[in-house]
Amino acid sequence: MTDSATNDDSMESAMIPKHVAVIMDGNGRWAEARGLPRHAGHRSGVKAVRETVETAARRGVSCLTLFAFSSENWRRPAEEVSRLMSLFLEALQREVDDLHRNNVKLTFIGAREELQAGLIRKIAAAEEKTKGNTGLDLIVAVAYGGRWDIVMAVKALASRVLDRELSVAEIDDEKLASELALAGFPDPDLLIRTGGEQRVSNFLLWNLAYAELWFCDELWPDFGESQFDEALSFYASRQRRYGQSGDQVGVA
Repeated sequence: MTDSATNDDSMESAMIPKHVAVIMDGNGRWAEARGLPRHAGHRSGVKAVRETVETAARRGVSCLTLFAFSSENWRRPAEEVSRLMSLFLEALQREVDDLHRNNVKLTFIGAREELQAGLIRKIAAAEEKTKGNTGLDLIVAVAYGGRWDIVMAVKALASRVLDRELSVAEIDDEKLASELALAGFPDPDLLIRTGGEQRVSNFLLWNLAYAELWFCDELWPDFGESQFDEALSFYASRQRRYGQSGDQVGVA
């Protein structure tokens, strides 16, 4: 291989985000537009999850984080929450073997103690089964909130200070990040949100500090490979400066 070809491969690899985070919005509206109950939209959304996971793996994305259920979603009608929990359990039972065969490593983040006991057991079993896999890191945020995440990290640091393992002066960005739910994973490079809304909705508030944000009008069940590729094209067009000037990082 020539040096030129090697450089081209490196440039192409640099244009693919290592970590993509997704706010999967619009399941309920998708169902209502078709005269269906909201849970039918959530069920159709599972198909979009499968396609997105497969596309991310094919495109060379290393980490994919999906916002499945927020801490605020507990405020939804009890019947909808119950159906969502049942759907999570069903999807885990159905999909984990296939994910394992495809070398996907599953990690769940969020206040899992708030979930049903059966779902907690299935989550732990899925993580254990796939922990040795070396392909795509699939991170699912369930009962997760960005503010909750930061508060939990602060409590962990405060506990270490009280135990005299750490001094207040030693607390910095790195120490706090090491206590967050995504500790050990790179911060997301790209956030995708479907459904037409343009906000982060308490998702990964610390970790999204330098993410590129891509919003689309498609409701989540309609999101597929072509939309994912649009988001990747948008990302590739961006200049990642991290506070530096354009001249410092070089103009594409």
